[in-house]
Amino acid sequence: MISNDKRNLILDALETLLEEKKMQNISVNDIARKANISKGSIYYYYPSKDAILNALIERSYKIPLETARQLTNQSGIPLFTRIAMLFQSCRSVSATFIRGNRTQEVASIQEKSYIHQKYTNYMITRLKPELAAMIRQGIELGEIHFDNPEALAEIVLIVLIIKLDNTLIPSSEKEIENTLNGLVSLLEKGAGIPTDALQYLSLR
Repeated sequence: MISNDKRNLILDALETLLEEKKMQNISVNDIARKANISKGSIYYYYPSKDAILNALIERSYKIPLETARQLTNQSGIPLFTRIAMLFQSCRSVSATFIRGNRTQEVASIQEKSYIHQKYTNYMITRLKPELAAMIRQGIELGEIHFDNPEALAEIVLIVLIIKLDNTLIPSSEKEIENTLNGLVSLLEKGAGIPTDALQYLSLR
């Protein structure tokens, strides 16, 4: 418990500092002072400032990602309902990321891009196995027709996460709508997914 408390103190300190200054101007000493612990204690838990940022991103999105993992094996819930819930968690996490980005007025474009790249990588790598498992279940049930579940999961997540957080390629609502509708159409035609099975994703 003490270990977790100290980890959270360190992460809280970085989170607060990011509202006050740029990441590149934050030192491990700054984090230690803000957390009111020694610099040596920080290195006991995290090897670098970058590792602390990674852990902060992981903590920020832990709940929706855990929900996604739990959905994978809930066979009592229809497959496309589970996929819908997974996609909804993507929307929720993206909204959280956007709110966090808006509060970081001191951050430069380069720094926001750097943090966004870490967020995107984290989300795609963590959600990909869960979505691929659901797609594999759909293939076994004859509801999805595609021979590479991992590739399909990655394609879907890249489009969803990049378009929904609307940071890397800023788009109007209409452009986002067109992209998501295009994704749905591709999934219906290219993976044999029944029409309207993904209506929760389509904005038509």
